[in-house]
Amino acid sequence: MKILLFDIDGTLIHSGGSGLHGMSQAFEELYGIPDAFEGIPVSGRTDTLIFQDAILKCGLPWREEELERYQERYFIHLAADMQRPRPKRRLMPGFPELLERLHALPQFHLGLLTGNWHQAAEIKLRYFDLWKYFEFGAFSDDESDRNKLVPHALRRVQEKYNFVPHNHDVYVIGDTPRDVACARPHGAGAIAVATGDYSFAELRAAAPDYLFQDFSQVEEFLEIFLAE
Repeated sequence: MKILLFDIDGTLIHSGGSGLHGMSQAFEELYGIPDAFEGIPVSGRTDTLIFQDAILKCGLPWREEELERYQERYFIHLAADMQRPRPKRRLMPGFPELLERLHALPQFHLGLLTGNWHQAAEIKLRYFDLWKYFEFGAFSDDESDRNKLVPHALRRVQEKYNFVPHNHDVYVIGDTPRDVACARPHGAGAIAVATGDYSFAELRAAAPDYLFQDFSQVEEFLEIFLAE
């Protein structure tokens, strides 16, 4: 049994900027500060860390209760913006075809491992009709440190299917070096794809187990597992 844990932004989809726009709108609404996320790195990072960075950058005090208040406004702005036309919003190459193939094969369980908060992940993926393919996940709600997310995903596998997967049967799939890095402490495989902000060469330097330009060649992806 193979457990495949997919990142979202840059791997499955491009929201066209709706995520960052929604975060900025919510921040300005609550704190009166526009463009609070300008200059803050976002690729491969969790929503919680990105929000904390904006709070610190703007000289605001960090309080846990602020997070829930901010999330409530962000999810509203994100859902609204996902309904507005954005020219760069798209599925990444190979989707949904790859998910269709994997979902039909009983030896695979598909999950999410993402820096998005759970509700943000659902909003984005429902827009593209991809949410239905994923049975479980690990999100920024679980940990602000992406490197600690894999155990949360595996705990949900155990709860849902009543078995503990071997580490070598777990793969993290994403478009940044941080996706590769978060697999390593847990003995999981790392599959990188150059459809996000990082080039093929930059991802190669992160030393994933497998590296793709994109997932348009579905059979090439499946060969990883058929060859085992």
